[in-house]
Amino acid sequence: MKSQTIGQIEEILSSNEEIEESLLKELQLDSRKGVQQALKKWLKRRDLKERETHLFYAMSSYEQKLRLQGYEHIAGVDEVGRGPLAGPVVAAAVILPATFYLPGINDSKKLSESKREQLYECILKEAVAIEVGMVQPEEIDRINIYESTKKAMYSAISGLKKMPDYLLIDAVKLELPYPYEALIKGDEKSISIAAASIVAKVTRDRIMKELAKEYPQYGFSNHMGYGTKEHLHAITQWGITSHHRKSFAPIKDSIKN
Repeated sequence: MKSQTIGQIEEILSSNEEIEESLLKELQLDSRKGVQQALKKWLKRRDLKERETHLFYAMSSYEQKLRLQGYEHIAGVDEVGRGPLAGPVVAAAVILPATFYLPGINDSKKLSESKREQLYECILKEAVAIEVGMVQPEEIDRINIYESTKKAMYSAISGLKKMPDYLLIDAVKLELPYPYEALIKGDEKSISIAAASIVAKVTRDRIMKELAKEYPQYGFSNHMGYGTKEHLHAITQWGITSHHRKSFAPIKDSIKN
């Protein structure tokens, strides 16, 4: 292998997810620093792939069990945006095909923005059906955030172009004409719920980035409406917009005063 340059070895490792054991041993014995650095990166990438694959199959267990029971269109349902001081609460319902395979899928909160965007595009391309529901701040203030969350979920479920025959929902109990299971931390346990969490998160983040263009002084694209120090300072300086939730502290307290 020493007949090959470090650049050539880097190219081999970057373009191959699997290499023969004999080549791996040869590279491990190569004393060149550049080779060892390239090999270290490749091993790290391989280990990550193995962990993602293992997690994917672990998170597929609920769907596999339900398919064995005869259910075909299993919808995962999740929401984002309960806690922010501004912006809508957004829910998504996603039905994945039985053949769906996407290692790396996980609870959207555990993923980087770039990873979420990448997975989002894959989910949109491969899903049997996807629908998003949302409730705006004015209605959140009127009916409260819990009821708004449920309403957004109902909207997402009812809007699905393919009727589900079973639902896996992240934590929230709903009144539905379909059998379902509400899973605590479901976005960490089910690929369908995780897919819904990614769709809901990316959708909401894009909405907040659009609001940031309209209200640049609030920094919505940085904190997505959550009560960060930056956001609270902007509210103190500029007041609130029609996209803020007046029933949420500390906004409601400042309005009273």
